[in-house]
Parts: sequence; C-alpha cells; structure tokens
Amino acid sequence: MEREMTVTEAARNFADVVARAFYRGESARLIKNGRAVARIVPVEEAVRFNTGTELARRWADPNRPRLSPAEAEALDADLKEARRALPPLEATSWE
Repeated sequence: MEREMTVTEAARNFADVVARAFYRGESARLIKNGRAVARIVPVEEAVRFNTGTELARRWADPNRPRLSPAEAEALDADLKEARRALPPLEATSWE
C-alpha cells in the first residue's frame, strides 16, 4: 500500500513513516509543490544483511547482479573523479 503525503508531513512524522515501511511494508510518495519528488519504500528482505556470514554468502552467490566491464570502468572513472573533487583532508589533533 502506498500513501501520498507532503514532504512537510513526512518530516513531522518521519519516525512513523519509517516504522510503517519497516513493520508494515508500506510505501509513501512524497509531494512537494504538487509534484512527487521522492518515495520511501521498505527495503526488500533480500538486501537486509543480519550477519557478516549472510553478507559473505550473498557476495559469493554466482547469480548476484554484476557490472559489465564497461559499467565497472565507468564506475571506476566516476569514483576517481569524485575523489579528485574532494578537498584535501586537514590535519587534526588526533594525528
């Protein structure tokens, strides 16, 4: 079941909206200025990882989705560009 609500309403009731998604499997379509701008949807059980063992098992699954070589290269290029765009880290008193 998906309900519509304004972004303001969702913000005021955020914990409830998240609880409804988690416990009841409900989705919410968020409206701003009369237009749908976002959705809050429950995470499918298949992508919830309760343990490191479960994550490792799913990672090793030969049927899991994989990037093509072109997609992997594009992702690598995007990550490198994003890293270049970051400001340099400043030294902290922790170092």
